Amino acid sequence: MGVLDGKIVIVTGASSGIGAAIVRLMAAEGAAVVMAARRTDRMETLAVKLGAKALPVRTDVRKEEDIIALFDAAENRFGTPHVLVNCAGIADHTPTEKLSLDRWQEILATNLTSVFLCSREALRRMKPLKRGRIITIGSIASKMPKPDAIGYAATKAALHGMNHSIALDARPYGITSSIVHPGSTVSELLPDMPERPRSITMATEDVSRTVVFMASLPNETNVLEVVMLPIAQPYLGRG
Repeated sequence: MGVLDGKIVIVTGASSGIGAAIVRLMAAEGAAVVMAARRTDRMETLAVKLGAKALPVRTDVRKEEDIIALFDAAENRFGTPHVLVNCAGIADHTPTEKLSLDRWQEILATNLTSVFLCSREALRRMKPLKRGRIITIGSIASKMPKPDAIGYAATKAALHGMNHSIALDARPYGITSSIVHPGSTVSELLPDMPERPRSITMATEDVSRTVVFMASLPNETNVLEVVMLPIAQPYLGRG
């Protein structure tokens, strides 16, 4: 028996990194998992390993019609989702004075607008059932940004506020909203991440375990916000 037996979960950004790790652990704990990403080849490879409880759906989370189609596919295959995990996102390290408006809008669409669209659709589907969870992957950049990352920091900070707003609006309907702010984590967003020492870089499984714990809580309980990071990562304190 898994802690998520009988649960239906949608995970965006499911083709790699934290998203793929969440998919694997959710399925291992008994959930039916709907995977959303643009890279269908990776999702299909993962779905073959996970079996009948995994459904890959090609999704561009920046497009409203794709989001609606994603939720329709989930309901047609498994039923109304119990959990949405917003994990899709991109990183950017462009100096502020060199950041183009087109790139700025791309970052906002991918990191922020996509979460609004997915969360809005989840609320519409979950409200009649008087239960559900929305879990968003944020970043410690929302609290302590790095240089030359204004688009990334701005969107992650906005997600922090969005999470609180959704939690407040959804509370009367028994729906929870949570956000996880990971520190340095192995990812394809930065090419040197896999080579960083374990002491300063978390594995994707570290984050996925936290997300699964949050998803497995009783309906009456919520973890509103989590900050997790390698203990050696500079975050608190000053030199």
